[in-house]
Amino acid sequence: MHELTFTNLIIAFTCFISIWAFQNTEVRIKCKHWPFVEIRDGEYYRWLTNGLIHADYMHLAFNMITLYYFGNFVERMFAVLFPAGKLIYLLFYFAAIICSGLPTFFKHKNNPSFASLGASGAVSAVLFAAILFNPTMEIGMMFIPMGIPGWIFGVLYLIFSHWASRNSMDNIDHEAHFFGAVFGFLLPLVWKPDLISTFLEQLNL
Repeated sequence: MHELTFTNLIIAFTCFISIWAFQNTEVRIKCKHWPFVEIRDGEYYRWLTNGLIHADYMHLAFNMITLYYFGNFVERMFAVLFPAGKLIYLLFYFAAIICSGLPTFFKHKNNPSFASLGASGAVSAVLFAAILFNPTMEIGMMFIPMGIPGWIFGVLYLIFSHWASRNSMDNIDHEAHFFGAVFGFLLPLVWKPDLISTFLEQLNL
């Protein structure tokens, strides 16, 4: 029997809202991160709701599978490291949705044609928290048959996200990926600075 964790509850709730939005265009429009409209209409709730909807089933599946594999590990680590750690993990996840989207908000607040959606920023935060806790774990990449150490994956991820945010025209919010990752790595360090020593020890530095 699967353990009832906040990660699994987030996945179930996100799937429910996303599937609802697939079938209801109005819900999808009202929930997505749309900086221009947020300022115009004061709809800042979108900073959170955009992380509950997705572009399609593949987008939803990719994010939720990634969250499942890394989120339960990170949630257990939070429970060990912090008082009321599971609750802090829940707050961490939803704060990551908001914080990962803030750079996008300021960049596109005067652009009426830009909008984004998806939990990718928060999932990136969870992934990078996992890398902080276990930097040598193997992470697989699409089209690469073997895993690579988490810290190397993290460096490549940040480089690509930074480059794509400035050069890509694929309508993906790469800035949310980048800043979500940075948020996920740094926030646990703010709460528990000695985690950096454990991180470096695992890298034999």
